[in-house]
Amino acid sequence: MACRGVNMKNFSKTLMIILSLRFIIFLSSTLREEHFSEIEYEVRVINGFTNNSSLPLVIWCISQDMDLGGRALQERDDYSWNLKASLWGLYHYQCTMKWDDKRKRFDAFKFPRDFHRCGPLRKCSWLVREDGFYFSNDNVFWKKDFSWS
Repeated sequence: MACRGVNMKNFSKTLMIILSLRFIIFLSSTLREEHFSEIEYEVRVINGFTNNSSLPLVIWCISQDMDLGGRALQERDDYSWNLKASLWGLYHYQCTMKWDDKRKRFDAFKFPRDFHRCGPLRKCSWLVREDGFYFSNDNVFWKKDFSWS
């Protein structure tokens, strides 16, 4: 009888070790695919002003290693780009906006902040309006992040 109890104890320990190892392998493969490989994001800035056809919204964007250039956006025009990011890199895209006498610099994409914020579709959209800057990850629901001042 004592031998059977010891064998059952060993079996339980062995089973727990096997299940733990399988879980660790599953977790590491999930992390490797999702979190350690490059993930593509789309960043988009939209001119959401109304009746400003004579005065464009000027945008100029840069990253830590490249100048994306600038554009003058008329009403409903947009400026967008794709980027590939991973946990191993520092990804930071900053844009300067100018409209009339207003000027604002903001982080259009910052990896630690936007890793999950941009949603499962990995879309990071900004709608710039007279009263401020709105963020959305689906181009349907917009949340005001900050004002011009």
